[in-house]
Amino acid sequence: MKVNFFATLRQIVGQKTVEIDLPENTTVQDFVDMVVTQYPPMRKELLDEQGNLYRHVHVFVNGRDAPFLENGMDTIIQPKDTLNIFPAVGGG
Repeated sequence: MKVNFFATLRQIVGQKTVEIDLPENTTVQDFVDMVVTQYPPMRKELLDEQGNLYRHVHVFVNGRDAPFLENGMDTIIQPKDTLNIFPAVGGG
């Protein structure tokens, strides 16, 4: 599966795009948990103290923000899906 990281998250991963092999029936939440395990500095960028995705962080599955998918963070990811992860972006 192709995963794109944006802005400051690229620095943590070391590149814009990574290929990740996910087990069958992996949910978006499972994927986020795997990312913070593989890249420990990601935890403080993506998750709050309870381990939930910050509201200002966006995980897009095929261009759709995961919390707004039919099953939200419990949506099953397919091998052909593309994920994009955006940190909070500020500016004016």
